Amino acid sequence: MGNMKSSVDLSVTIAGLAMRNPVMTASGTFGYAREFEPLIDLNRLGGIVVKGLSLEPTHGNPPPRIVETPCGMLNAIGLENVGVEHFIKDKLPFLTRLQPPIVANIYGKTIEEYADLAARIDDEAAIAGVEVNISCPNVKSGGVIFGVDARAAYDVVHAVRRRFSRTVIVKLSPNVTDITVIARSVEEAGADGLSLINTITGMAIDIHSRKPKLANTTGGLSGPAIKPVAVRMVWQVAQTAGIPIIGIGGIQTAEDAIEFFLAGASAIQVGTANFVNPRATMDVLDGIGVYLREHNIPRLADLVGDLKNRDA
Repeated sequence: MGNMKSSVDLSVTIAGLAMRNPVMTASGTFGYAREFEPLIDLNRLGGIVVKGLSLEPTHGNPPPRIVETPCGMLNAIGLENVGVEHFIKDKLPFLTRLQPPIVANIYGKTIEEYADLAARIDDEAAIAGVEVNISCPNVKSGGVIFGVDARAAYDVVHAVRRRFSRTVIVKLSPNVTDITVIARSVEEAGADGLSLINTITGMAIDIHSRKPKLANTTGGLSGPAIKPVAVRMVWQVAQTAGIPIIGIGGIQTAEDAIEFFLAGASAIQVGTANFVNPRATMDVLDGIGVYLREHNIPRLADLVGDLKNRDA
C-alpha cells in the first residue's frame, strides 16, 4: 500500500507556501487545530488556516449564532476570537510543533488595523502566511464591506502586502456582482493567492415566533448548498487571475474537491463538513489519491484547470 500512495504527487506550492497535499482547513471551522488533535492526524493536512484573528480580543455576536438550513448552515459568530497577542502566546506554540504550514486568517475594521495585524504576525516566523478576510465592514466608510468594493479591497491588500513578507492570500466575498473585478484588484495590490468563496449572506425565520432564527438576523451561509456557486466563481476567476486559487464551499468528499481542481483551484479548504464529520479532511485527502491513481494522473497539478469542453 505504501508504494501505491507514493505513486501520485499531491504536493502544491502557492507562492512560497509549500504543502504536501492540497487539503487545508477553512478558517473558523477548525478552531486553532488543537481541538481536532484527538480525532485526526493533524500532520497529514496540507495546511492549517486558523480561526480569524483581530488585533484585540472580540466577543462576537450574541446567541443564537448558528442555525442549520437545508444542505447547509447559517452562522453569525461575529468573528469571536482571542486576539493576536493571546494567539501568539497561547495557541501558536502548539501549532509550531505541527508539520503543515500555518496560515493566520486576519481581519480588521480599518485598513490600519489590517496593516498593524500583518506587521505583528510578520514577527512570528512560525506563521507561513496570512489569509486576508475582506468580508468585513469598513467602519470609516459607513460600514461598506471591503470585499465588495474593488478600490477598498485593493487598499487593504496593498497595506497588508507592505507589512507582511511572506505569503499573502486574500479570501474573497461572493456577495458581489462580478467577482473577477475584485480578484483582479487584489492581484494588482500584491496578493500571492486567492481563497474563494467566503460565505453567502443568508437569513432564516422561525415562523412560529415570527422572529429571525439568528440573533444577528442575517448570517453567512456555508455547506453543500453553496458549492455550485463556489465552483462557478472559482472557474470564473481562474479565467482571469494570474495567481493560484484555493477553492472553498461545501466540500465534503474527494469528488467535491475534484470539481474545484477541474474548475481551476490548486488547493481546497474543508469547512462546514468538519462540523458534520470531524474526519472529513482525511476522507477528502484519501479520496483524492484514489481518484488520481484510478485515472492514472501522476500529479495533482495535472488536474488543475483541466476542464473539458462539452463539445469535445
